[in-house]
Amino acid sequence: MSNTQIEKQHNWWYSQLFTNWKKFEIGYISILILLQLIVYAIVPDSVIGMISGVAGVLCLVYGMKGRKISFIFGTIQCIAMTYIAWISHAYGSFAMDIIYIISQPIGWFMWGKNEATHSFEANTRRKIFLAAFIAWIIGWFVLSMLGGQLPYLDSINFIISLIAQLLYILKYKENWSLWIIVNIANATYWTILTIQMLMGENSIGSLGANLSQVALQFALLFNSVYANKVWASGAADNEGGAK
Repeated sequence: MSNTQIEKQHNWWYSQLFTNWKKFEIGYISILILLQLIVYAIVPDSVIGMISGVAGVLCLVYGMKGRKISFIFGTIQCIAMTYIAWISHAYGSFAMDIIYIISQPIGWFMWGKNEATHSFEANTRRKIFLAAFIAWIIGWFVLSMLGGQLPYLDSINFIISLIAQLLYILKYKENWSLWIIVNIANATYWTILTIQMLMGENSIGSLGANLSQVALQFALLFNSVYANKVWASGAADNEGGAK
C-alpha cells in the first residue's frame, strides 16, 4: 500500500470517528457508554452483554450521524446480541439479529453510493405503517406458536425491526419513527425479563445480559428520538465524512 493510500485510509477513519461532533452529542454518548460499563460492574456475569451494549450504542450514534462506520459497530453488536437472544429464548430477536448481520455489509455498500437521506410521501408512509402493524400481528401469532417469551413484544423486534432496518439501509428518514417503537418495545421486553429473573420467576438467560439490554434499549430509544430530529432537519446528509 502506497503512502497516499495509507494517508487516505487514515483520513477516512479520522473523519468518520472524530469530526463534526456537538458538545451535547459527545456528552450523551459518554453517558450512554458509561451506563453500559456501570451495569457490567454491578452484575459482571456477561462480557458478551457489555460488548453488545457498547457496540450497539456506537452503531446507532454513528448511524444518527449518517456515517458508514456505524455498520462496523453494528456487526459486532449483532453477533453478540445473537448469542444473548438465543440463550434468552428471544427467538424473534435471534432471527432478526441474523438478518442484521447479513444487512451490515449491504448497508455499508448502499451508504457508500449515496450520502443523501430520503423521505416518503404521506400516503406511502401511511401504507408502510399499516403493513407493519399487520405484519406484527402475524409475527405475534407465529412466535407464540414457537413458545418464545413475550411474543407480542418479541414480534415488534422481529417484524418492525426488519422494516426499520431496510429503511435505514436505504436512508429513508421514516426508519427512526419505527426504531422508536422498536426501542420502546425492547426496553419493556428486557425490563420484564430482568424483573422476572430477580423475582425468581424465570431462570432463562443471564441477569447481566438482561440488564445490559435494558440499558442499551433505553440508550437507543434516546438516540432514536434525537436521530429522528437530526434526519428530519437534513443535518445528516453532509455527515458521511470522507469515503
